[in-house]
Amino acid sequence: MRSPALHYNSLYLPMVPDGYYYALSLVGAAVLLGWLVGALWALPALVLAAFFLWFFRDPEREIPDTPGAVVSPADGKVTGIWPVTENGVRQTRISIFLNVFDVHVNRSPTAGIIREVRYQTGKFGNAMNLTSAEQNEQNIVKVESDGQGVTFKQIAGLLARRIVFTKKAGDRVERGERVGLIKFGSRVDVFLDASVTLKVKIGDRVKGGSSVLAFTLPAPELAAVGAEQARQGAF
Repeated sequence: MRSPALHYNSLYLPMVPDGYYYALSLVGAAVLLGWLVGALWALPALVLAAFFLWFFRDPEREIPDTPGAVVSPADGKVTGIWPVTENGVRQTRISIFLNVFDVHVNRSPTAGIIREVRYQTGKFGNAMNLTSAEQNEQNIVKVESDGQGVTFKQIAGLLARRIVFTKKAGDRVERGERVGLIKFGSRVDVFLDASVTLKVKIGDRVKGGSSVLAFTLPAPELAAVGAEQARQGAF
């Protein structure tokens, strides 16, 4: 199953439009430098233009259709999994760190209705640090899915200076749907009910929209779903 494109990417371009804006500006600067002072001086600008075209890539992903699957909202490395209590509710928090080489388009971890979008101003510390992750600029999104809530945070890092989120409260999103991006290095945290069945561990590399972080179905129900899918595949 493929995910819907970002609303500003209606032509299904292979990258976020920002990449074209940055690249065209740098190509223009390279042409000017080459004309004024020589071709060698244009090389750094052309290298940067190529970097921005690559950085803002937006590849298609195959979205799992298994019931109860919660997918990663971002590409990156799982750097932390631990229990937390939010508003008196026991949850599992999964942290995913995005370095500058990862795809920075963010996707909804689950299908449902967005119940809350809250932007929090803050600092731009190292997002790997837990304290900085709480104090940094971030966007907090709560999605209600089949009576369960899934919360994810887009957290700015040392290099990130802009968080983009293209949805609003009340919108319906599909699992793996593109919902925004964080420019340059950053972090995304996902908060799930403590009863979920985890499918990742610290150190795993994940891809936004396609890697399953957890299943919200209890283990017996999940096994039943797998058995049914296997039975159907046999025919």
